[in-house]
Amino acid sequence: MKICRYLTFAPVGLTSTILASLFLIACSQSQPPAPAPAPEAKAAPTKDVYVIFEGPWAIAPDPKDANSVLLLAPKTTHHRDLYVTASNHSPLTAGIYDLSFPGHVGPGAGTSDPDILRAKIAPQNAQHVLDSKGVRYAIRLPRPEAYLPAHRHRSRAGSTYPPDVSTEMDYATALSLRYSVGTLNGFSLAGTPDTGTFNPLLLQVDTPTIRFVIEPTEGDDVCNTHSRQAFHDLVQLVGLTLYVDFPENASNCHGKDPQVPHGSTTHASSVSPVGRITALLAGNLTDLQTADATVVEMPFRYLGFIGESSIARRIAQRLGIAAYLFSVSAMDCGAPGINGGG
Repeated sequence: MKICRYLTFAPVGLTSTILASLFLIACSQSQPPAPAPAPEAKAAPTKDVYVIFEGPWAIAPDPKDANSVLLLAPKTTHHRDLYVTASNHSPLTAGIYDLSFPGHVGPGAGTSDPDILRAKIAPQNAQHVLDSKGVRYAIRLPRPEAYLPAHRHRSRAGSTYPPDVSTEMDYATALSLRYSVGTLNGFSLAGTPDTGTFNPLLLQVDTPTIRFVIEPTEGDDVCNTHSRQAFHDLVQLVGLTLYVDFPENASNCHGKDPQVPHGSTTHASSVSPVGRITALLAGNLTDLQTADATVVEMPFRYLGFIGESSIARRIAQRLGIAAYLFSVSAMDCGAPGINGGG
């Protein structure tokens, strides 16, 4: 006799599985869909702005704030007063000034272009400059993203005189500090002049450039005497022992260099500026050649006057001696600016 056994649990198990699946599907359909991921916030657009320093300037660490730098320059009789210019223009007397940026500008990396002369300025020397009223300009800024050349001139620079030819290169003679900002509106300059008062100045920056400029009172002569003197004044101000030389100068310029004790700060030609002009107009080449055989210092105002004279230009071109008349270099200082650890 056969006994039939029926497995009654199989249908029950299958039914349970189906019910569980239907329950899960119903639950998943009843839940709201997961929210889409929020789009990543886009960084606000930034603009590059350049703060340019023309004249004898050195970058120094701020002895009281590691996130700031100082731009230091001597105030001398060889230069006119400092002025700041953006879309507006304002003169500045000797003193300490702070340039403020719109929004928050954190300290940058402060990378330095290799064409900028490097020499360590000790914090105590920077503090000494700040304490020396009447003989210096000081501008305090946040540490920039980069230090760049705004102008270059070929020269030699070193700690011995004359500097070795191995140091010769196109050094930066004007310094440009680059920053990233969200807007060009809101730059201002405040500070404390050594004498008198200074009302905070709102700088109108329509193009991304702010310039601090110290102009010479005269152009360079054939020995670059002004540039040598300006560099000498700068390194003395910040406590460095450095010298500059120019490869285009004759060797006898060293005997009259204001950087060394036997130098003279004024080199007059045997032919006066007026005599030089008279000789040119009269066609006296002998006097002109004698003048250029020595160190000639022509006030730049004469050169500007002559440069505007079409008659003088035509005479000079006809005589073939225009090079004698217009041999004075541009008004920019040709000596290197210094990055002293900013």
